[in-house]
Amino acid sequence: MAWISFTTDYGLRDGFVAACHGVIARLAPEARVLDVTHLVPPQQVRHGAAVLAQTVPYLPEAVHLAVVDPGVGTARRGVVVVTAHGLLVGPDNGLLIPAADALGGVTAAYALDGPEPAYATFHGRDVFAPAAARLARGAAPGSFGPALEDLVRLPDPLVAAFPSKLVSDVLTVDHFGNVQLAATPADLELTGLTGTVTVHSERIAVPAELGRTFADVPPGANLVYPDSAGRLSVAVNGGSAATVLGLSSSGECTITASPTAS
Repeated sequence: MAWISFTTDYGLRDGFVAACHGVIARLAPEARVLDVTHLVPPQQVRHGAAVLAQTVPYLPEAVHLAVVDPGVGTARRGVVVVTAHGLLVGPDNGLLIPAADALGGVTAAYALDGPEPAYATFHGRDVFAPAAARLARGAAPGSFGPALEDLVRLPDPLVAAFPSKLVSDVLTVDHFGNVQLAATPADLELTGLTGTVTVHSERIAVPAELGRTFADVPPGANLVYPDSAGRLSVAVNGGSAATVLGLSSSGECTITASPTAS
């Protein structure tokens, strides 16, 4: 494969990303690396899984290398996942499975077996990047280890729809502070909510309008809208909903009828 996509929580302050790029360049110099993001919040596996799953359908067919790995160096397995439209490499902690589903579903999976590297805390460089490079050069997925049928899946996020009330886990918070929920517009439709609603976090409740795009509300006002990934999101026109609501990618959000709505 000509492409390797690369997703991590490594950040951009240190040399971790560059070290992995260097390993790939040395082992598969002809491969092109496309960085998805390296700003997944540290150790937030669900956030990384959501970002990867929402991105891979728009990438060229590739080896998708993803590392958000709070269990690095433990008994958790490394894995190569095969789909109809690409390969995924990373820890077997649920990170890869939503992306595999977005690529047509898991058709096979193999353990990344081999001797434990000298440094137990950097499998991205020492285990996963070399495997991705070898796959890009044509190595068979099954050459890395035995077949697996018990891949780890993340628990389903909370989504509960009631008359005039929707409760949902937060999936991601983006660069602009838009808060993406696990719920979809179809879940909101089940509640019968329209017009003005109230959005609750653990810290605060604010009024918001149901709309389609940011300019549907005045600057500084709150909006609940269907985002580009088909999820419900909460935004502030010109501001940060995450800041207003005190929400992060590990929080929970509730939308109810506004007490002022007729």
